[in-house]
Amino acid sequence: MTISYPLALPTVTGIAQITLRGVNAVAISQSPFTFKQQVIAHQGQKWEAEVTLPAQDRSTAETWIAFLMSLQGARGTFLMGDPNGATARGSASTTAGTPVINGASQTGQQLDIDGLPASATGYLLAGDYIQLGGGSSATLHKVLQDVNTNSSGEATLDLWPYVRTSPADGSAVVVSSCKGVFRLSSNQSDFSVNSASTYGISFAAVEAVA
Repeated sequence: MTISYPLALPTVTGIAQITLRGVNAVAISQSPFTFKQQVIAHQGQKWEAEVTLPAQDRSTAETWIAFLMSLQGARGTFLMGDPNGATARGSASTTAGTPVINGASQTGQQLDIDGLPASATGYLLAGDYIQLGGGSSATLHKVLQDVNTNSSGEATLDLWPYVRTSPADGSAVVVSSCKGVFRLSSNQSDFSVNSASTYGISFAAVEAVA
């Protein structure tokens, strides 16, 4: 069977620890005489991640090893999100409605959506996630401020990272089990085996920015 990217993470085990890092392209210069600073915020924003898997025996470890080797270093991609943030803290976790993009040609930090329950306070809370697109175009975004909907079921989201590519009007907005597309940060995949035949596996990844 031909390997098709992006791959899904194996489900034979969970993740023991994940570090998600938000990286911003911000330039800063400082006068050596007055210490006054000049800051220029560029458009670049991306996720980075470091993942550690639980200690495991060969029966499950080989599934993870095959997954990592299938990526062929930084060539292939896979879908990943915050496993602890799969469920929204806001009311979207139980009453999501049918969230969709409200208006074409939207890029940047703010995004208008509709199809939500009317007049919902705390539909999403700061720190919740949304996903735009799917498959190789999926992008993972963190909500920066609490979101309330109006009487028409509309809301404006403040997001990180910026929306880079304008989603189509009416396209779906995912509010649970949100994921983005990542690739390995390195072209090599490492795993260790101790005398008790216990495997240790970890890997670093970076958002696949298109």
